[in-house]
Amino acid sequence: MGPVDVNDLVEHVVAGSRPHIARALTLVESSRPVDRERTRTMLRLLAPHTGKAVRVGISGVPGAGKSTFIDAMGCRLVDEYHHKVAVLAIDPSSANTGGSILGDRTRMGALAEREDAFVRPSPSGGSLGGVARATREAIVVMEAAGYDVVLVETVGVGQSEVAVAGMVDTFLLLSVAGTGDQLQGIKKGVLELADIVAVNKADGDNAPNAREAARNLRQAMRMMSSSTEEDSRKIPVLTCSAVSGEGLDDVWKAVQDHRSWLVDNGSLESRRTLQQHEWMWSIVRNRIMDSLDGDPEVQQRAQQACAALDAGESDALDASEQVLRIFASRVPEFGWSEPADPRK
Repeated sequence: MGPVDVNDLVEHVVAGSRPHIARALTLVESSRPVDRERTRTMLRLLAPHTGKAVRVGISGVPGAGKSTFIDAMGCRLVDEYHHKVAVLAIDPSSANTGGSILGDRTRMGALAEREDAFVRPSPSGGSLGGVARATREAIVVMEAAGYDVVLVETVGVGQSEVAVAGMVDTFLLLSVAGTGDQLQGIKKGVLELADIVAVNKADGDNAPNAREAARNLRQAMRMMSSSTEEDSRKIPVLTCSAVSGEGLDDVWKAVQDHRSWLVDNGSLESRRTLQQHEWMWSIVRNRIMDSLDGDPEVQQRAQQACAALDAGESDALDASEQVLRIFASRVPEFGWSEPADPRK
């Protein structure tokens, strides 16, 4: 992207300018070193305007109708509850080409047309099963722009869910009634992440199957729960239909109830503090890897180490030590100086 006046960009993002919001999101998605530095400056300036939004991660088994659900729920939140809704839809990315399918504005067509909604498909970069490195930063941008509900859709079920659960206040798992085992396709680890479970497509002839699936899921949640503490919380398992709209209000009420529970027992503050710790270490790891990947001398030594591995002249332990030694010697060249405070 072209030259960026960060202060001007921040001013317009906070004012809610959609073109500037889009430009800010493009900036956080860039991996160019100059853009990463601009992003860090921008995020420091945006930070005072964040922290008040409801952050919800949404995952689901294949065929659960996540996009249809988000489209319907988002429209309801805008039209009936008068929220400003941002959707960060994490796209599948090809492991071979690094390309991604940016079709969410089509899949969520009704919501994308709302003035008080912003649907942003984000390239995944092929990492963590579809979670973009920029997702956390995109949440900051959307909150600073005045969106008070941020929905983060994940791809499939797997590592991306673990990452997104570490960014949001409430994690919603969508399921669907099947013809066999109702728990098929839901990994135990993902089920344990859920703060709310909703069985979608509970309409027409499928409504009885959805209710049966919900009963099975409630039983599974009870079996998994071992907490006896007074502040333990029963995970709600609901049914809904994104097509008819039935049950959507119940799902949103469950999100609000969960947030109230977090606030009342102090968990919201502690959860977000822990997320800041995780974000800090994520930034540290990413900047180290960026420096490793971007330094020619480090890359040359890494290629030599790999060649020694291929020839059987070294092992992984020795090769890693060689790369780390050259990396350590190059640290002063990476420009990791104390950043200037843009607010002064």
